[in-house]
Amino acid sequence: MKILFIGGTGTISMAISKLILSQGHTLYLLNRGGRNHGLCGDLVELKADINDEDTVRSLIEGLSFDVVADFIAFVPAQLERDYRLFEGKTKQFIYISSASAYQKPLSDYRITEGTPLANPYWEYSRNKIAGEDYLMKLYREKGFPVTIVRPSHTYDERSVPLGVHGDNGSYAVVKRIREGKPVIIHGDGTSLWTVTHNSDFAKAFAGLLGNIHAIGEAVQITSDESVTWNQLYQIIADALGVKLNAIHVASEFLDACSKYDFAGSLLGDKANTVVFDNTKLKKLVPGFSASVRADQGIRASVEYVLSHPECQKEDPEFDAWCDKVAAAMEQAAAAVKGQA
Repeated sequence: MKILFIGGTGTISMAISKLILSQGHTLYLLNRGGRNHGLCGDLVELKADINDEDTVRSLIEGLSFDVVADFIAFVPAQLERDYRLFEGKTKQFIYISSASAYQKPLSDYRITEGTPLANPYWEYSRNKIAGEDYLMKLYREKGFPVTIVRPSHTYDERSVPLGVHGDNGSYAVVKRIREGKPVIIHGDGTSLWTVTHNSDFAKAFAGLLGNIHAIGEAVQITSDESVTWNQLYQIIADALGVKLNAIHVASEFLDACSKYDFAGSLLGDKANTVVFDNTKLKKLVPGFSASVRADQGIRASVEYVLSHPECQKEDPEFDAWCDKVAAAMEQAAAAVKGQA
């Protein structure tokens, strides 16, 4: 197949790009070319900013595709641009939405594609919902061949999946765990969560490419495994060979006392117990099964980050904030006990 990816080298998409190239497909990558190195196979690089429509239109003139997938569309206006560029040029258009779009708070922890979409806590999720609505209207009224994919917390070797972190990613938390500092876990750490390794996501996604039964459908791609946040952080500590010094803090408090958007990322996502029912995915992609367990994937990510300095981004502002939260929790406990 002739497949075009807008983006194609991020956390989710890099593994897909590598897989479909290994399968012998022709892959067109439409991006600025910053991370295309290391991809081998029938690769065609279309170097451009997707927002420069005139340049993109000239690059794709005379071309048509079996699949176009946009990995970097976050608001409806970007999908309107995609429709202008690719209407009549592709047999399938895949939009990467988000499982965070599902109803918050959940009326049922078991999530299927039929779970309502509504998230008052996170603008990111509301924009994804609006994007889905726009594309499905095009499908219903104009026959635009849409497939919507909803990932949930997909990770790769470059980042360790976490609940609470700062602007520079996961390394600051990994470092705190290794140094024995207090590490914040939202809530009491017992809510269930699902992390999906990007190599597993890629296998499922590849099965949707050119799949006529996926047209007009929304499908979630996640692992079937559930872990608690306590288990997830313990996996990291075990990989580091240290004792976990965890402190549990209410998500509402974390949002109230920080500049970080924990209303969105926690209350609108990670603070909710979720268990994904992937029956629909497995009907569309027979034989699919996620094979990377959370402990395996997280351990590999920890090892990779520690051996690659470019992944070790310090975050002194977040580190100082964690110390303040830990001290505030200690002071509050002492005050209630009458010791302060």
